[in-house]
Amino acid sequence: MQVIVHGGAGSPPESPATRQETLTDAAEQATAAEGPMEAVLAALRPLESDPAFNAGVGGAVQSDGEVRTDAGVMTHDGQTGAACAMSGVVHAADVAYTVATETPHVLLAGDEAVAFAAGSGVETGRDLTTAETRQRYEAADPPDGGPADHLDWVREHFSGTDTVGAVATDGDRLAAATSTAGRWYALAGRVGDVPQIGAGFYADDRGGASATGEGEAIARFGLARRAVELLDTYGPKQAAEEAIAEFEDATGGRAGVIVLDHAGHTGAERNTAAMQTATR
Repeated sequence: MQVIVHGGAGSPPESPATRQETLTDAAEQATAAEGPMEAVLAALRPLESDPAFNAGVGGAVQSDGEVRTDAGVMTHDGQTGAACAMSGVVHAADVAYTVATETPHVLLAGDEAVAFAAGSGVETGRDLTTAETRQRYEAADPPDGGPADHLDWVREHFSGTDTVGAVATDGDRLAAATSTAGRWYALAGRVGDVPQIGAGFYADDRGGASATGEGEAIARFGLARRAVELLDTYGPKQAAEEAIAEFEDATGGRAGVIVLDHAGHTGAERNTAAMQTATR
């Protein structure tokens, strides 16, 4: 099993060595999985549980004080699932996988996605905030009222780019997955690129990619799919570089992307200050 994992593109982390160790352990654990889909899920679970990453526990808080998680998964042969806007769900990628394997749908959202997760054996009802994230949210003087009352505050505070993702192959099959808690101080209910096919995640018979960064720009551009399309011309390293160059030229946004082909060759590129990755 060949695996590449990222911990999000954005500002340099406070404890890069510790985060890098976690990423390396996650990639190592993933190599023992039976198949690529199992591998990417195994890689993401410890990252979703670690407040050092912006996925499940300790993730970005929306304007109403809630952490909502999103994820998407896809295999080389088109099996796809996604779930978004889920309160209390740590392992969003597991929900996306269950959508892919147990339903005729591609995407479930909101309270119904949470209910589906609970009925499928995925843990729900967790408090995803930490003392640090609660303090950060309160320090921003959050508004009262509903989402319409939050707009001015959101325009002033909306920020952040981190996400986690993984791509894995056994030389034949391949899978990609991305998981996030979104961006800080987003409007309650906001959903970014992560659960959108071709934006935050994509896989086909050429390879797979997971994107991270400014979700609105990534969604408009279709970053993950573009990175995979470039495998027609380049190897993964240059495909990642070219995808980010095209993305920046088209949108002016900040992002990173990891790419893996069926031969196990990897690529990673960013136009942010940092993006930690691990390969195995």
